[in-house]
Amino acid sequence: MPNIYKHPAGDFCWIELATKDQPAAKKFYESLFGWSATDFPMGPGDFYTMFSLEGRNTGAAYTMRKDQQAQGIPSYWMLYVAADNADATASKAAKLGGKIIAPGMDVMDAGRMAVIMDPTGAVLSVWQAKKHAGTAITGVAGTLCWADLSTPDQARAGSFYSELFGWQMMKEDEDPAHNYWHIKNGEAFIGGIPPAAHRDPKVPPHWLAYIQVSNCDATAAQARELGAILYMPQTDFEDVGRISVIADPQGAAFAIFQSAQK
Repeated sequence: MPNIYKHPAGDFCWIELATKDQPAAKKFYESLFGWSATDFPMGPGDFYTMFSLEGRNTGAAYTMRKDQQAQGIPSYWMLYVAADNADATASKAAKLGGKIIAPGMDVMDAGRMAVIMDPTGAVLSVWQAKKHAGTAITGVAGTLCWADLSTPDQARAGSFYSELFGWQMMKEDEDPAHNYWHIKNGEAFIGGIPPAAHRDPKVPPHWLAYIQVSNCDATAAQARELGAILYMPQTDFEDVGRISVIADPQGAAFAIFQSAQK
């Protein structure tokens, strides 16, 4: 299993769950993906959960603030993108038509982060690593493997991220209804932007994290038994793999992916 010691700039480097029920979420993901959970105190009655697999970090979780819950904000997974300079990246995002949701801030000695919104309304974070590089394992079941952007404006979003992170947008088809864009960072394919025709217009723009699994059907069935909802049942994508989109019992959405490659 490949270990990760440093993420290149532009790589998806971390996933973080903001949840309404942290103890329940811990049990769900420990059972579903075999993650181990370790809690770190953040204040009176507050803690940050680090998830790991084979002793390597895979993600984290924390309890949403009461004001967020009062506003009706649902539980969600936040994606982080590696950056050489979090402040400069956030500033550039604003100049490109995005918004700075949270300016650069130090996370103790782990790193520095900022939260941005792209011009179409999707939110993600940027991470300038210090002692915490981010996800530390890849290529095996239970690890982050992909991310999709659900946006009503594929062209505007693609232009924004290409300029911000240097991502290449590799287009499948010129037909707007079938033109899935693959995102390439350097030499690696890391995610994609589906055509707007495939999204629910009632759902706000967002990033969706994919977790690799060895058996999509079995994992989806287990998720349902644990109280999750299947937004998209197991679906085959020719020569790619089998995918399901799931909402955990607290409502946070993610996808699971079983590769077609043996």
